[in-house]
Amino acid sequence: MGKGYSAAIASNPYIVGSFACIGGGLFGLDISSMSGVLNGAIVASMPAGSLVGAVTVSYLADKIGRKKTIMLSGWIWVIGSILQCAAVNRAMLCVGRVISGISVGLASATVPLYQSEITEPRIRGRLVSLQQWSITWGILIQYFIQFGCSYIDGVASFRIPWGLQMIPAIVLSLGMTFFPESPRWLVDHDREEEALTILADLHGHGDANAEIVQLEFNEIKQQVTFERTEGAKSYMDLLKPGIIRRVGLGTSLQMWSQLCGMNIMMYYIVYVFQGAGLTGRRGNLIADSVQYVLNVAFTIPAIIYIDRWGRRPLLLIGTLLMGFWLMLVGGLQGGFGHWGEIDNSRVWVIEGHENITKGIIVCSYLFVCSFAITMGPVSWTYPAEIFPMRVRAKAVSASTATNWLFNFALAWAVPPGLSSIAYKTYFIFGTFNFAAFIHIFFCFPETAGRTLEEIEEVFAQGHTFTAWKVKRDIGKKTLKEVVAKETDSAEHDYPEKV
Repeated sequence: MGKGYSAAIASNPYIVGSFACIGGGLFGLDISSMSGVLNGAIVASMPAGSLVGAVTVSYLADKIGRKKTIMLSGWIWVIGSILQCAAVNRAMLCVGRVISGISVGLASATVPLYQSEITEPRIRGRLVSLQQWSITWGILIQYFIQFGCSYIDGVASFRIPWGLQMIPAIVLSLGMTFFPESPRWLVDHDREEEALTILADLHGHGDANAEIVQLEFNEIKQQVTFERTEGAKSYMDLLKPGIIRRVGLGTSLQMWSQLCGMNIMMYYIVYVFQGAGLTGRRGNLIADSVQYVLNVAFTIPAIIYIDRWGRRPLLLIGTLLMGFWLMLVGGLQGGFGHWGEIDNSRVWVIEGHENITKGIIVCSYLFVCSFAITMGPVSWTYPAEIFPMRVRAKAVSASTATNWLFNFALAWAVPPGLSSIAYKTYFIFGTFNFAAFIHIFFCFPETAGRTLEEIEEVFAQGHTFTAWKVKRDIGKKTLKEVVAKETDSAEHDYPEKV
């Protein structure tokens, strides 16, 4: 630990790339804890705080580093959990959720940023996808904790789950002390020796002369040197030619990840199954838990194959499938449902059609599976890898802030939608998926398998509205080519005297 981290941990790409994902698990814990709460203010208070946290990342991640920002997010979550656990009224609960939201905003923006900068290209997508997997685990674990505690009489039934969710945050903050800082952040802060040592531990088994280590180190130095010639970092950089296009891609993908309809299936799953005609505690336990288990299980293929299959195919297939399942759910509910009353609330419900009820539940399962293997993991991976070092923290912050902005809006919009236009809500979100398919097909180039610096070549190709023309070998370089480029650049900047 003389280096400030454990070299043994750094040498294992799966440990160093996955531990920070506990931060994503915090988001999952919250989703599940709110799955039965339909009050807009209570649900929306967390994404409101997350929006603040995600915006703050643009400053903190550049100022104090990726590692310390992740550690800070854990301790903020602990404070929020204490307030929620001790809440004596709705106001105190909302304040606690806002503070926890700030933590989730910090973690959700910084963790993919950290992972993308610290992992090697061939498995970067796989490891950043673990962020989504950790969210699904958080949802599943908290759901069973909540359900088990629901049998406890008194306030302990809700205080225990909110108290227990402090544990992973403490583990995250303490555990990150054993992990290295992002080498790209270190180079950008003139700490090249530390960066080279970390790269050697990460990708070269301690050998600083390993080809992949030298390749990345030289590419990072070149990119940082080039970006410094462009002037001081500022938010205006996000509007510059070549950058604004990528900001549009990152923010819109996070927007589509919210508008695809997954919020309905996670936050309001009890409401969805009630409308389908499924009632009773035991029936809902089985149906809900199957949904959450499928969410965990079907994220695994994406983790394994995202770097082989690529980002574009997953997004295109996923949006088509999700749109289809939502349209089918809306059609079945519209054709066989009617307005009724459940627990003194007016809801659109299906009664006396057992097969239709089962069909809707199956469609919701298939929707979740489609999201878990496509949009879920890619929506975190893609924005974390498409930006140059110069603006990466600010751009990822903007992308993640968009996620929370739409999350916040949907927390207010979905409950009234389900209670007023009922099944038509599914048609709206189904249409969003088909719109996302068109946008992705024309505008989103493939980025799999390249270093973060090589991705610059992808966007240098142009093809703003013909993204399918960008080949998967664009940007690939050898160490010899990178060194030659560095030499040519140096000779250009400092010509020999004659």
